[in-house]
Amino acid sequence: MNLTAENTAIVVDSTADFPDAQERFPNWRVVPLYVNFGTESYKDGVDLTAREFYERLRTSSELPTTSQPTPGDFLAVYEELAASYERILSVHLASNLSGTFQSANTAAEQLGGDRVRTIDSESASVAASMLGLAIQRRLERGTTDEEIDELVQRYLREHGLLFTVDTLEFLARGGRIGRAKAFAGQLMNVKPILSIRGGEVVPVKRVRGNKKAFQEFVDALDTQTRDEPGLRVGIAHADAPERMAQLEKMVRDRRPQAAIEMETSLGAVIGAHAGPGTIGFFWFMDDA
Repeated sequence: MNLTAENTAIVVDSTADFPDAQERFPNWRVVPLYVNFGTESYKDGVDLTAREFYERLRTSSELPTTSQPTPGDFLAVYEELAASYERILSVHLASNLSGTFQSANTAAEQLGGDRVRTIDSESASVAASMLGLAIQRRLERGTTDEEIDELVQRYLREHGLLFTVDTLEFLARGGRIGRAKAFAGQLMNVKPILSIRGGEVVPVKRVRGNKKAFQEFVDALDTQTRDEPGLRVGIAHADAPERMAQLEKMVRDRRPQAAIEMETSLGAVIGAHAGPGTIGFFWFMDDA
């Protein structure tokens, strides 16, 4: 079957931090996770924008919790899309970090047949949305299941992701700290450099201060990428726009041929686990 943007839809969840996906691409849909302040529950990116979330977080006496979409949430979207599209490719937050992927699988089984293919990005935020963008590029020129398979496997092997948080408190409270828990006893002003590998938050390095943390990003870009038009970059921040501007300038100065495909705020769900001040960037070489 020839897969195209006319016969194939893409579904992401709200942790892809791409709230305007459907506005940009008519064949995309976003299924929201939930963020909860006490007994109040909000749909991520629908009832609560990133800006509203960080404002609420600054004044709240209690830390928020999060929950995954239900299979019913996914099924409603799949059924709507199935009326217009022959296939649905559903790309999601790492299954090791959330039950979101399992909810999507359950809904796909309930829809029946082979209309829905679920894809575990083994990552989060712009890393997941940029896998979706790579798929979209292929749909727009026509592609096959085999080519999508090859893309996903190469993406899982080759993509890069680094981020740093102001404090590990949020990751630790949410149980998403993985092997980075070794950093939990950090000293004052020590910045952990982290990544997500195989769906787990892992430590890369510890440095002192924001300046040295930023230098780690520079070093990674210099040593792990080449200045070529196929280099795709995404940048995300949690209530730290000035740090995102620094990263954007760094990429444009050192990799002028790269395409910065996404610059976004971490939404409420990812922000609840990473905490304000988080900054990170993703890269992937893709000539398609």
